[in-house]
Amino acid sequence: MNSAFHPEAREEFLAAIDLYNQTESGLGLDFASEITASIELIEAFPNAWTLVDFEIRRCLVRRFPYALLYAVEKGCVMIYAVMHV
Repeated sequence: MNSAFHPEAREEFLAAIDLYNQTESGLGLDFASEITASIELIEAFPNAWTLVDFEIRRCLVRRFPYALLYAVEKGCVMIYAVMHV
């Protein structure tokens, strides 16, 4: 299954990478790797995470206080938010 970011979710993702890179060198890369790993899990098991709204699910990211809000649409995982929790 493929995935895609909503434009605002992509901006949230990139802003979080920048924030972590400003905090500590290389931490933004670690954050991006955890987000990528979470997306790969979602692609493999799209219905495994908590349903928070009609079709929106929430996947908590390991190691960082973030969650991905997503929905499966026409065989594609659409990431709607990269949310600080």
